[in-house]
Amino acid sequence: MGNRSRTEIVGNILDAANGGATKTKIMYTAFLSYAQLKEYLSVLIENNLIEYLHGSQTFKTTEKGLYFLKTHNEIGELLQQTTLENN
Repeated sequence: MGNRSRTEIVGNILDAANGGATKTKIMYTAFLSYAQLKEYLSVLIENNLIEYLHGSQTFKTTEKGLYFLKTHNEIGELLQQTTLENN
């Protein structure tokens, strides 16, 4: 796996947490170290993109996070189309 942008990593985390996931599941799904995960989760919580559910000890993507994910995926598709058209 090549170098990923911070935006791409955020997208991976939000995708992994969609519907609820533990730290471990997010860490393995998004291919992050524990230190990286902690850093990203704190930023995502601060920006209301992900929330921590105390009862189940899981993280869940918020409505704002789902909107970010949708927009991120749409931009990715547009970039792919542009690249294919230019080749």
